[in-house]
Amino acid sequence: MKGKIKRVFPGGNTSKGFYSYYDYIIEDDANRIFVVKGGPGVGKSSMMKRVAQDLLELGYDIEYHHCSSDNNSIDGIVIPELNVAMIDGTAPHIVDPKNPGAVDEIIHLGDYWNVDKMERNKENVLKTNKEVGRLFRTAYKYLEAAKPIYEDIVDKNSEAMDFGKVNIETQKLIEEILEDINISEEPGKDRHLFGSAYTPKGWVEFTDTILQDAERIYYIKGDIGTGKSTLLERVYKEAQRRGLDVEVYHTPLIPEKIETVFIKGINVGLTISEMFKDDNKKVIDLNRFLNMEVIEKYQSELEYDKEIMNNLIENAIKTIKKAKETHDLLETNYVPNMNFDEVERARKEIVRRILRYKNRIR
Repeated sequence: MKGKIKRVFPGGNTSKGFYSYYDYIIEDDANRIFVVKGGPGVGKSSMMKRVAQDLLELGYDIEYHHCSSDNNSIDGIVIPELNVAMIDGTAPHIVDPKNPGAVDEIIHLGDYWNVDKMERNKENVLKTNKEVGRLFRTAYKYLEAAKPIYEDIVDKNSEAMDFGKVNIETQKLIEEILEDINISEEPGKDRHLFGSAYTPKGWVEFTDTILQDAERIYYIKGDIGTGKSTLLERVYKEAQRRGLDVEVYHTPLIPEKIETVFIKGINVGLTISEMFKDDNKKVIDLNRFLNMEVIEKYQSELEYDKEIMNNLIENAIKTIKKAKETHDLLETNYVPNMNFDEVERARKEIVRRILRYKNRIR
């Protein structure tokens, strides 16, 4: 039977620039971490996809860690059953071995390019890289500008909220989900990633794959500033206190905020994703606690704020798309000068080595 696929983003384009949760791709007790390095177009993503496909066909579940700057490309794969990962270690997500040899090793695809020919493209590579950097800085300025508009919406809606009732609703939810689980001497682990991202193709989310194993899903409904992220944080931290491991998925604009939580062990998911507005065990509607008289007072301002914020985010996405198109030009400097037969041989050897861990006890 073919393995299951889960898709996430380990990093995101945010109001704080490129924001990384790369340290959570795999735990430090991994059996093996292959850090793949090399320029654009040398085959890093393709190699990882083909390794993943081989293992899927053998029945192993695979986590695809997608690149927010090109969601068709991947920054890494994880094979949870074997506790093995392959990770793109090039900028902007610099990854270096923490335990060289014992756990981590570098796979440098630059070993398979023609250095003499590459040197002839030096000026073009430098010029193109500079332009890619400029475009991303511009995109991040748009997202940075969107944040205070978002916060203005939060301020207005917060004024209208009865947070006392939200606290009661949150506590009732915690008791419903965790009623039979006692406080543990050993707290659970938390893992942080992105479930969605601003990409060259717009806003992309993978919540459906993240919650595919959830037996109960709670849909948290509410406008900006109604306390959704705070509710999710309280639930996941309480689950941790009771010894349960949790996966926490963050929002792309403000990376500290939360959009989805998956509580392992009891297979419960909580999400703000509209993918689950109809397919859920229960809807927790925080808009019920809004004072509509206050909302009506600010209605025109709220609508204008949302329009400005969405326009800024859209401009950021358009600029990320330009950066991706410019970055693609770099591949024309690398692809013709690569020995892909050697890359393929390296891929087959990696698959062979990964399968050595199938009987390794974690």
